[in-house]
Amino acid sequence: MRGFGELEAAVMEQIWTSSEGATVPEVHERLEAQGDIAYTTVMSVVHNLYRKGRLTRRREGRTHRYRATASRAEHSADLMSVALRSGGDPHTILTHFVQQMDPADTRRLAQLLARMDEDGTG
Repeated sequence: MRGFGELEAAVMEQIWTSSEGATVPEVHERLEAQGDIAYTTVMSVVHNLYRKGRLTRRREGRTHRYRATASRAEHSADLMSVALRSGGDPHTILTHFVQQMDPADTRRLAQLLARMDEDGTG
């Protein structure tokens, strides 16, 4: 798994923020409000994300409604997992990651790990 390119990320953001998913015309309209982007470009990016398995689609009349196959949080967690497995020594990577975290996030992580340890899920 790898991260999204700039346009892919912009399209995914529009799909993630809509609870019912989005059609290509809807995504185009939202992105065009932020700057000039061609409809065919949006259509190509959406199709490529679908082909890569990042989106599902359901026919709605003459168009498709697209939904993400993973939430934004799940996608971010997958990227973190890949980075942890592919960047060398996992202990060193985790140490650097935790040292860069905000103290409030560090406390939340410690609480989550303690809860998982208590539940036997960690």
